[in-house]
Amino acid sequence: MIEIILMEPEISGNIGAIARVMKNFGFKDLVLINPKCDHLSQEARNRAKHANDLLRNAKIEKKGYLKSYDYLIGTTASLGTDYNIPRSPISPEQLGEKLSAIKKSKIGLLFGREGQGLTNKEIQKCDFIVTIPTPKEYPTLNISHSLSIILYEIFKKLNKKTTISHISPASKKEKEIILKKIDNILNKLEFATKEKKETQRKIWKRIIGKSFLTKREAFALIGFLRKLEWTKQ
Repeated sequence: MIEIILMEPEISGNIGAIARVMKNFGFKDLVLINPKCDHLSQEARNRAKHANDLLRNAKIEKKGYLKSYDYLIGTTASLGTDYNIPRSPISPEQLGEKLSAIKKSKIGLLFGREGQGLTNKEIQKCDFIVTIPTPKEYPTLNISHSLSIILYEIFKKLNKKTTISHISPASKKEKEIILKKIDNILNKLEFATKEKKETQRKIWKRIIGKSFLTKREAFALIGFLRKLEWTKQ
């Protein structure tokens, strides 16, 4: 299941346009985090056209709801350098390829505020981020346009038959176990500075998030990390 999440949306017309795009590509689950406007206003309903049912069924949630996903994927046009690990992105096409192998996970696709996007703290909570390649001179797209491009790439991949659809992906719980064990191992290692240790934590969180491990792979990795834990005792 893929839910489209809007962080503190401010313009009701944008919510309507997003609902319309979602319906165009067969997505129906819309989540609004602390909305700053009325998603059922006349403007929103006019923009939604035949997707008013998505507006009526939209879930209104607090930020804590973001913890409920097996995979939380952020979107941004503001990228950093190679050293800015949290803002190291993949493309919409790459995202579609990854999601084509995931059938049983709860996935959240998170979009930021119209004016300022997602904060660094919110980006940190994501497993990884996706960005649309655009010219540096004017990289930011309208939120509904961005959603159109991303959902198009996902739609293309999800509607292809695959020979690996029977393979179960790793769950949020299994990812948390892996990251906890990595954290335990890092705490037993010596680093020149606290910052270097924190960089390792960030890198491993991104690696695990982007890899979309299967359950079998996750169990094997947990077993391997457990052996490393014992070695370091």
